Amino acid sequence: MDRGSFSKYSWIDFAFSVIGVCTFLVDWGSDIWVATEFYCRGDFIWFGVLVGLMVLSSVVVQMFSWFWFKYDRELPGFSAETGAGTVLFGDKVKLSCLLHVLQLGFLCRHISAIWQGFRVWWRKEEGSEYAVYLTHDLSMLRLIETFCESAPQLTLMTYVMLRTNKARTVQFVSIAASTTSIAWMVVDYHRSLRSFLPDKAKQGWGSSLVYFLWNLLLIAPRVAALALFASVFSVFIAGHFILLWFVFVFWVWRQKTDFMDSVGGEWLYRATVGLIWYFSWFNVAEGRTRGRSMIYHSFITTDSGILLATWWCNRDPVLTEPYALALIITLPLAYLLGLLFKTLYYCCFHPKLWRPPVRDPGLPDDLPDAEVSFRDVSIQDSKLSSQFLNKRMACHAAHFYFEHGAFKNTDSTKKTESSHV
Repeated sequence: MDRGSFSKYSWIDFAFSVIGVCTFLVDWGSDIWVATEFYCRGDFIWFGVLVGLMVLSSVVVQMFSWFWFKYDRELPGFSAETGAGTVLFGDKVKLSCLLHVLQLGFLCRHISAIWQGFRVWWRKEEGSEYAVYLTHDLSMLRLIETFCESAPQLTLMTYVMLRTNKARTVQFVSIAASTTSIAWMVVDYHRSLRSFLPDKAKQGWGSSLVYFLWNLLLIAPRVAALALFASVFSVFIAGHFILLWFVFVFWVWRQKTDFMDSVGGEWLYRATVGLIWYFSWFNVAEGRTRGRSMIYHSFITTDSGILLATWWCNRDPVLTEPYALALIITLPLAYLLGLLFKTLYYCCFHPKLWRPPVRDPGLPDDLPDAEVSFRDVSIQDSKLSSQFLNKRMACHAAHFYFEHGAFKNTDSTKKTESSHV
């Protein structure tokens, strides 16, 4: 394949980086606004929960960023090729550590990606592979930040509106910012994974729209069900989360993930995936993942149904009369519609590859998901591609497209993916 087709930095990548940092700043600004409103009104519990979510999200993202900074420094020749000052001030480890402690590492990554992208796109300088490398990391960090903060915050804001039976302007702004953050993450993350497809199969706007819709239609009812349950049993929602989180972390551990390059980093990743699964499906392991996806959606459907039934039986019939019947009908239908859109996407809109599938004779014939070899995008073709292919995101892309018919995992793939751990 043409190596440049999956390492070339374009103006679209630059635009996504700029919009990403703007979205990040707007989301944090709205968070501070909402927190200030809660504090001034004397709602100290909600203020504490919101600030706690902001701090938790920031700390988790900074930890991932710091782990990756340390891993990248150990890559042969990485610092020399990227140059001082391009990412988190190059070799100044102490300064980088200070920035992460001050919760500025994520923002500095955004700025670094924008600057590197500007140099490549506007000045036509070398470094396209490295600019793409940075954008891949940012897409994953935005995913983590979204489900550590935006999704829980959206649940909190919905709960506050239900609890008080009224909505303030600041709450609408917060809900809009959180929803926008989630939507942008979905598009950005999927687009980042798409760059690892062999032959760069094109994805149209229709495909992107359907992909966005099924994610939104699955996440929104889940968030609403959690908020409705919390509105009648506020004390038990924390126990519900902790119980499911432990189950999900155990399930991640059983799948033997190897995303990070250290034991501590890997357990951080597993804990974060457990949090993501509380709201949405996220594939983390190779193999036949269709069955795991069906188990997950069946479990979440059952759990959300129990939460809705609990809310319906314990709600205030007078206060909830204007919207109760509509919600109890709309939310399950929306989730089912999301599952239908997901099926439709993978049947009709999933990007098709240009070359015939490459079958591995060592794999059984009953693996419909194993169609194109990941070795076609080998990261060992040259020193540059081996050095600057983002193995973390390439691993996720292999898992994602293995599941849905674009990759198959071979022994060479496993060696490639495990070479960074």
